[in-house]
Amino acid sequence: MMRVLVVGAGVVGLTAAYLLQREGADVVIVEREPGPAAGASAVNGAQLSYSYVAPLADPAVLKKLGALLFDSESPLKFRPRFELAQWSWALGFVGACDRDRSRATTRALLGLSFLSREVTEGILRDERIDCRFTRPGKLVVYPDDAALHHAAEQLEFQRGLGCVQELLSREQCVAKEPALAEYAPRIAGGVWTPGEAAADCGAFCRALAAKLVERGARLVLGDEALEIHAGDELARVRTQNGAFEAERVVLANGSRAAELGRRVGLRLPVYPLKGYAVTLKQRAAPFALRGSVTDVRRRVVFAPLGDEVRVAGFVELAGHDETLPRERIDALLGAARDVLGLDTRGDVQPWFGFRPSTPTSLPILGASPKRTLFLDVGHGMLGWTLAGGSARLVVDALFGRRPPIDASAFAYGAQ
Repeated sequence: MMRVLVVGAGVVGLTAAYLLQREGADVVIVEREPGPAAGASAVNGAQLSYSYVAPLADPAVLKKLGALLFDSESPLKFRPRFELAQWSWALGFVGACDRDRSRATTRALLGLSFLSREVTEGILRDERIDCRFTRPGKLVVYPDDAALHHAAEQLEFQRGLGCVQELLSREQCVAKEPALAEYAPRIAGGVWTPGEAAADCGAFCRALAAKLVERGARLVLGDEALEIHAGDELARVRTQNGAFEAERVVLANGSRAAELGRRVGLRLPVYPLKGYAVTLKQRAAPFALRGSVTDVRRRVVFAPLGDEVRVAGFVELAGHDETLPRERIDALLGAARDVLGLDTRGDVQPWFGFRPSTPTSLPILGASPKRTLFLDVGHGMLGWTLAGGSARLVVDALFGRRPPIDASAFAYGAQ
């Protein structure tokens, strides 16, 4: 029985651990936080957006970059720090804002997301995990004709890659999602994708962790991995409280991957993009939210979770800044009121997390230059969406199998 140590107990690490255990591996999971899914997996946007994987680095974003960065109400913020990693990431992002490169990235990510849908929903079905999973479809609404035209071009491109989507007028958007009725004057139109899903990622992770432990995995919480010694046959991971030996190690520690990777001699262009979220009851809204909605104007997503709505958004390039600005939470609450007419009074539990992002939005998956170390990092804002497919590629690479899709774009150094 091969012992495999997984560093990280977010959705990416736990899904990889699950597939490894199913292959017969003796799995140990080490997590720096006191519980599973305590980082970006805890209260994310809750959307399983298999058809919306186009990279953040896009020519359309580049054209608006100045306004986005310096507008006080911009959903995108760059907070300069004395960090080489931040400036290197930013330069890489600007370089990736190329149409051909963006489309190649979209093509690769769609292949991974479709594989992920198969794997993740297979786990949900086989394990009967209760994480408020639904498949209500997703509506993305655009503020003006220029944005809608760009969306129509992307729709046509993705249609050739297997996406089923429909371009809607303003009136059709409201018919599809009546909760948008009051917001309709600020909508030019939208794109409807019927196959998209929503689910509580944190609940999924906690249930999966419990099943892993029940079947013999060891889950070590509150113990940060500090250093990896990856030999040809055996790896040793030094932690705050001791050390572990394993025949293979899977690095899946989210926004901290670059730091740990650097200590083992790897260059991982992964940097935290800070995001925010709140979860609200659907009480007192004129219409309950039927499906997932993304408002491109505000860069805010809304996902139905039973009698609640998850509201999440914004992108901040600010390192591991753990402050919680009230204005960001107020902006999310304002979006909930303006876009969906939600009642935002009462107890609101604000949240922020660090999405582990590469400049190109391509995660780094599979083998590393170290024979005993494998990578499952850099999923950005798509960790919940891409976790299943990523786990499949990593586990196949670890056991020396041919991947089910072209995985070359995700190889170490390809980003």
